[in-house]
Amino acid sequence: MGDLNETGKAGQTELESVFEENKNRILGLMSAKKYIHARDEFMSLNEVDAAEVFEEAESELGIEMAVILFRMLPKDAAAEVFSRLDTDDQLAIVDKITDRELGSIMEEMDFDDMIDALEELPANVVDKVLEKSTGEERKLINTFLNYPENSAGSLMTPDYITLKKGWTVGQALDHIKEVGMDSETVYTCYVKDWGRKLLGIVSLRSLVTHERDVPISEFMIEDIVYVGVYEDQEKVSESFTRYGFLAMPVVDGEHRLVGIITVDDILDVIEEETTEDIERMGGVIGADDREYLDTSVFRHYRNRFPWLFLLMCSAMVTTYVISRYEVTLSEVASLASYMTLLMGTGGNSGSQASTLVIRGLALGEIELKDALRVLWKELRVSFLLGASLSGINFCKIYFIDQHAGGNALYIALTACVAQLLVVCLAKCIGGMLPLLAKRIGIDPALMAAPFISTLTDTFACLVYFTFATMVFVGLRAV
Repeated sequence: MGDLNETGKAGQTELESVFEENKNRILGLMSAKKYIHARDEFMSLNEVDAAEVFEEAESELGIEMAVILFRMLPKDAAAEVFSRLDTDDQLAIVDKITDRELGSIMEEMDFDDMIDALEELPANVVDKVLEKSTGEERKLINTFLNYPENSAGSLMTPDYITLKKGWTVGQALDHIKEVGMDSETVYTCYVKDWGRKLLGIVSLRSLVTHERDVPISEFMIEDIVYVGVYEDQEKVSESFTRYGFLAMPVVDGEHRLVGIITVDDILDVIEEETTEDIERMGGVIGADDREYLDTSVFRHYRNRFPWLFLLMCSAMVTTYVISRYEVTLSEVASLASYMTLLMGTGGNSGSQASTLVIRGLALGEIELKDALRVLWKELRVSFLLGASLSGINFCKIYFIDQHAGGNALYIALTACVAQLLVVCLAKCIGGMLPLLAKRIGIDPALMAAPFISTLTDTFACLVYFTFATMVFVGLRAV
């Protein structure tokens, strides 16, 4: 197994090295204005690598040279590369090419890729595309553009294969040969009645393994997994993950088949949703799909400031709690030494719990009805963790720390009991807040490390100083 892994890594490294050589050669030929040679090299690349070379050309040579390179492609290859570029690069190309060239690109693109592009392009560009479309195409484009963003309708394509229930295997295979090249996938075919209602699905495997005169109604699958046209894309991606499908039908409110979603589109959704969750967990709100270096300084500022401001306001509560216990701190100054320890442990404990619960919610492993089970589990885990950490901390304070003086035993007890309580409290807060957020319709990813840490800091100080005041007031009374 190890040899296979090493062979795979070596092969991947070699491919990357070859691509880098090709890219540098193309850029060098473009710089030297040897356009014909550059075109030949460029056309030998697949669409993914070609899109990356375009982006490098734009970065190193400027948009004018990059568009010259792009216009060298035949229209079918240009459409593939165009669909792989980000919105800014697509807009740059649209600004430099003619309306006729744009129409040819859109005509060659897969329908779902074209809709994705049109959703991001300016209204005047969309109007140009619609003007050059037939009446039927224009109606279909407008229908797809009107579906809510991030819904199943905005992801689907109408390029799928439909069969009639009364057909035989032979009729179905002949139909697939006729329309298969224009379809998104041929591996799954959809059986409809005359009213476009979805009746079942038939796989290509089942068709080629049955005799030509067998009716498809005898073996089609009627227990169908489908999604509604207004279903949120995150729910759709969960369905794909759960069932492992390559394509999934999309139906309207009357169970009529209106399109299909393929796994390649869902991979983009999963990446988008994961990126969004990571950004929210890091306290970045309102970020878009621009790359880090392509995002302006002001946009970075705008995305980060609101959450930092909210966290700063929350931290002010912690400052107020500390100020309320100045008398206790002045009497036993060594208590202050362990504040950061308690606050750090509390924040880390809460973040651990929230991260696991957020992941469980995202994967469908945890549901709202599991709240009490989550709370009970976190209570037990936090007690074990808190007791272990407190025991270690007690030994360190009592036997090693010198600044505790004659109050070493009481300070050790105070810090360690408070630590146990803080860990238990932080774990419960970290486990429950994501569930509460989901219950009230907020993204659970917002209840992640920054927010949990700030909240548990306040509780850590409150628990620590309250317990310390009780201990040392009792000592004074004795």
